[in-house]
Amino acid sequence: MAPLLPSSVFASLLLLILLCVSPSAIHAGGDRIPSTLDGPFEPVTVPFDLSLRGNAVDLPDTDPRVVRRVNGFEPEQISVSLSANHDSVWISWVTGEFQIGYNIKPLDPTTVGSIVRYGKHRYPLRHEAKGKSLVYSQLYPFEGLQNYTSGIIHHARLTGLRPDTMYYYRCGDPSIGAMSDIYSFRTMPASGPKSYPRKIAIFGDLGLTYNTTATISHVKSNNPDLVVLVGDVCYANLYLTNGTGADCYSCSFSNTPIHETYQPRWDYWGRFMQDLIAKVPIMVVEGNHEIEPQVGGQTFVSYSSRFAFPSEESGSRSTFYYSFNAGGIHFVMLGAYISYDHSSEQYRWLERDLANVDRSITPWLVAVWHPPWYNSYNAHYREVECMRVEMEELIYSYGVDIVFNGHVHAYERSNRVYNYTLDPCGPVYITVGDGGNREKMAVEHADEPGECPEPSTTADEYMGGFCAANFTTGPAAGNFCWDRQPDFSAFRESSFGHGILEVKNETWALWKWHRNQDAVSEVGDQIYIVRQPERCLRTAPQTRQWIADL
Repeated sequence: MAPLLPSSVFASLLLLILLCVSPSAIHAGGDRIPSTLDGPFEPVTVPFDLSLRGNAVDLPDTDPRVVRRVNGFEPEQISVSLSANHDSVWISWVTGEFQIGYNIKPLDPTTVGSIVRYGKHRYPLRHEAKGKSLVYSQLYPFEGLQNYTSGIIHHARLTGLRPDTMYYYRCGDPSIGAMSDIYSFRTMPASGPKSYPRKIAIFGDLGLTYNTTATISHVKSNNPDLVVLVGDVCYANLYLTNGTGADCYSCSFSNTPIHETYQPRWDYWGRFMQDLIAKVPIMVVEGNHEIEPQVGGQTFVSYSSRFAFPSEESGSRSTFYYSFNAGGIHFVMLGAYISYDHSSEQYRWLERDLANVDRSITPWLVAVWHPPWYNSYNAHYREVECMRVEMEELIYSYGVDIVFNGHVHAYERSNRVYNYTLDPCGPVYITVGDGGNREKMAVEHADEPGECPEPSTTADEYMGGFCAANFTTGPAAGNFCWDRQPDFSAFRESSFGHGILEVKNETWALWKWHRNQDAVSEVGDQIYIVRQPERCLRTAPQTRQWIADL
């Protein structure tokens, strides 16, 4: 038997094969796709197209895609979510009608069963799972504000599933003859260095506008195996409880006694999305538009009620942070609107979760949270400095490969970066907050004349205070903003769209960003993200180092 090659030699040979022997692996349409091995890249800004401001208008409640189409307690708003590993998934749905008004009476969730019948064949569905149900309310203790109570929300976990296998299911309550149609989903591949979902769709700040419909239409055409929504779901909080909406809540409704929401838009969103997410698993992390304060200081009630999360399965006690595996990728979903400092439960959970990742089984490590640390737009510029200061060293020290964010309503891809300095061991940060929401796109950049915000305006009440200050080192030393597109910003463009991640093997992944205005086959930005574990050794925090080429 021939001796095994050292991992570093093997990685070098693999790179040589991909680059020299099989050039088609990094070519598309005759044009070479760049890789992070070619970086860092000179910053590129695509000029804003004024014609793209249109269509950021919400779908009305009369649109046939959002109206209720079931009777009685038949299931609607059906979705699939992953558990921590391939062998189980969650099925969620809603039965019964929501109520909104001044005298509402919540439905009794115990009156309708939570049953999923499933199997590897459409007929018969041999297995059955029993779930749990709940009803939530959004209450406002102020005269003239309407209260809301949801339909009955059901979550059932299916277990004992085989990897990369198609399953059929229907959900509801067979005892009252209220069962859904039969749907299907495919489980994730088993975790391993050569095992990956084919395509993962990633987008954020989706909303429910005509631009949203274009985004989701393109997503469907790309046939993803998994959907990741990086926060800001339906923008119900751009509406008063009477259904009156605005592009900017604080601008139009500055005198309201509490920040109201129009909760039926959650139901409209669930109906619109069902055609996709009843078949393709969706994983969601909270954004600022999910905060939705109500009576008693409660927040995030709708978000935490409507989605199923693998929190318990991944050792978390919160819906705001959790992790899961998708083949050889370990995803870490983090919360930016709860405590994240070194003494917080979230930080301690993240330390445990990262320490337990076996990179020989899940080589790729991807982190997701809503607001970006690295952002060169005027909108939300350096708003998340407190979170970055607390968590960046931990993220860096465990070798996170890619970070996905939203919040800024535009697209931006970074060079590999750590602490605002180009670093070949840092993650690639990608902002995809351009899903199509009503607030329109971010178009101004902080490095443009007159667009650098005052430092005192960059703090966010949900971010733990004010942490941003003038840079002390680097090209922007002494200033709050760069005077040109920052070195960390490799590519930026203000257009609505979505991204597709295709992990090819343990070292190569293809990232494609699709603009809404282009044909599905066209790509606005694409790059191969290449891991180099033999060069960036994982060590304890504070001691990680760059290993130079020999």
